[in-house]
Amino acid sequence: MGKGFDEYASLYDAWFLDNINVLRSEVNLVASTLRDAGRVLSVGCGSGLFEKIMREEHDIDVRDGIEPSAGMAAIARKRGMTVEVATAEEASFGDGCYDTILFNGSPSYIPGLAEVVDKAFRALRPGGRIVLVDVPKESGYGTLYNLAKALGTWDHPLLEGVCPPNPYPIEFVDVANWRTTAEKAAMLENAGFTGLTFSQTLTSHPLCSNMREEQPVGGYDRGDYVAVCAIKSTDA
Repeated sequence: MGKGFDEYASLYDAWFLDNINVLRSEVNLVASTLRDAGRVLSVGCGSGLFEKIMREEHDIDVRDGIEPSAGMAAIARKRGMTVEVATAEEASFGDGCYDTILFNGSPSYIPGLAEVVDKAFRALRPGGRIVLVDVPKESGYGTLYNLAKALGTWDHPLLEGVCPPNPYPIEFVDVANWRTTAEKAAMLENAGFTGLTFSQTLTSHPLCSNMREEQPVGGYDRGDYVAVCAIKSTDA
């Protein structure tokens, strides 16, 4: 998976910059989950684009990351991050080093997500926080992505007139495994996390989601990008 992202690292950034309102809406959601987050580890930090924008525009400084793609990690390092090149399954989460462990857009690219959530629980200090942010399988984007993945292309009559004008690159769609919000919530609870909260953005149809920047709202009933946050109890 990392090798594929090495090949398309520049394409990843280019897509977000061509869909600037989608990017800003997603950054707003992620930033809203990191208020008073303490020291944060970003698992699957990609090119560090989100972290750069949060640092410059939201006064949220996330410097530590894990990223399986060496190409992506190289870009993130140029943006001021310290990045370990490893999969989430392989990497150490630095037992007790972090107050918050963030997975932004990466859960769909982690095959062993349940095991990784368990590892994050063990690594966090009591009272620490985990944040899973991703496209839910049940959302409009999730449905479109899975259809495009099954078809192997965005260029198909079934998708004509319903997908965004500049859709997420099929190379990234093809290797993802989107999960429902309920699946992710169950993983968190099974690991021992409590106090789950939900927030969302990209609440317009995918065809229209880049028309305006959104601020996050609570819940997970209509958003195409959803954050699930949970706490490691101080009793754990």
